[in-house]
Amino acid sequence: MHYYQHHIGDFIKATARLTDTQCMTYLRLLWMYYDTEKPLEQDIETIAFQLGANPKDVGMILNAFFHLENDAWYHTRCDEEISKFHLKSDRAKTANKIRWGSKMDTKSDPDQIATNNHKPITNIKTNKPLKRPDDISEYLWVEFKEHRKRKKAVVTELVINNIRSEASKANMNLSQAIELMIVNGWAGFKSDWVKKTAQATENNMGRKAI
Repeated sequence: MHYYQHHIGDFIKATARLTDTQCMTYLRLLWMYYDTEKPLEQDIETIAFQLGANPKDVGMILNAFFHLENDAWYHTRCDEEISKFHLKSDRAKTANKIRWGSKMDTKSDPDQIATNNHKPITNIKTNKPLKRPDDISEYLWVEFKEHRKRKKAVVTELVINNIRSEASKANMNLSQAIELMIVNGWAGFKSDWVKKTAQATENNMGRKAI
């Protein structure tokens, strides 16, 4: 998972007794858990090294917020969120397969466009799938194409250039812009949307703080 719902109120209550350093260590443990989608290994020293954190702080937080089972550290809330994420993803895939039938053939090129005559169109200039830009990781490229497919949108050189241009206006690189698109469920990307999203988040946090 590269996105999860961070419940600010719950987190603040749970970590009120922690120092800033310990609070950051806890966040990094959560991020590691969500990123790998599996329990953390039992060896506290190894975990601390991977996080660049103090082993004592790591041990205290693991014992306070996680539970040790079968030689691994489990986090109940994380497990629930990961389970919900996969359930939602599986339901979406099933719904798409039912809706589109043979059009969702997994062997088809995700860059192709369905037309009225049912003949797919790939890259019009070269008749070949668009290559991954050098400044996007292989994993993110796959996620992006799947995201665009879910939005019934294609991936073309023009699309990439437009996203890159708008990302530059928002002082972001292409990868950051694409990650934000996927997280927020945007079919496209506009620099103004970043400002509006940041303002909405700030206003929401302000209301919760009152």
